[in-house]
Amino acid sequence: MDYEELLNTATDIGFLLLENGAEIYRVEESVQRILTAYGVPQADVFAIPTCLITTLYVDGKAHTRLRRVNSRTTDLDRVQQYNDLCRTVCRMTPSPEEVEKRIAKIKRRPVYGLKWQMAGYALTGGSFALFFGGTLRDALCALVISALLRLLVMPMEKLHTNSFFISLVGSGLGAALAIAAVFLGAGQNLDKIIIGFLMNLVPGMALTNAIRDIIAGDLVAGVTRLTEALLTAVAMALGAGLALSIMHMAGGM
Repeated sequence: MDYEELLNTATDIGFLLLENGAEIYRVEESVQRILTAYGVPQADVFAIPTCLITTLYVDGKAHTRLRRVNSRTTDLDRVQQYNDLCRTVCRMTPSPEEVEKRIAKIKRRPVYGLKWQMAGYALTGGSFALFFGGTLRDALCALVISALLRLLVMPMEKLHTNSFFISLVGSGLGAALAIAAVFLGAGQNLDKIIIGFLMNLVPGMALTNAIRDIIAGDLVAGVTRLTEALLTAVAMALGAGLALSIMHMAGGM
């Protein structure tokens, strides 16, 4: 058994799970189970949202891999695929080369295109505008602004811009569009329109995973994700607040 190659393969799977938004316990347990399935007598796995460290001990020697996670997203389809791959690896113990081929196949899986993403944003924004008491006109405004919001933030995501600035710019531009919609008479309640499109930026998954990690005892990972979620909320408030402040300084509506 080439333990260096095995270590690389197991760490790659853990890294990909972490990169696509998997829970910390899932990442650590997946890597641990893979190494155990191949007969590694002892291994330690430590993961936080920005880093994965894997160490295995063979014949009195420690072999370690560290992977830095520079950007993360939430892709539950890929999390499921990598999780299924982990189960297959533990059950069948294929060669590392075969595992790498399956990883490459998962990476080639198509993702939702821009039109579908814009449709999802639009449906979310319009639905929440109605849910929070907005009129049909408010919902339609939130629907359009949400779709445009996805179009506006995509270039920033491609440049791997920090999520704080994506939320800051996205909320600011969205609030400016909402103000314009109400000023032109297309919308009625500015607050309901803003709340509607902002729901697309709320870090619900990050907050949920943060609480789950803290309860499970992964305190470092939990606090890290909780801090990230709170900073995203601050960015949303700053962006929308800046647009509203400019509106008031310009004489209100």
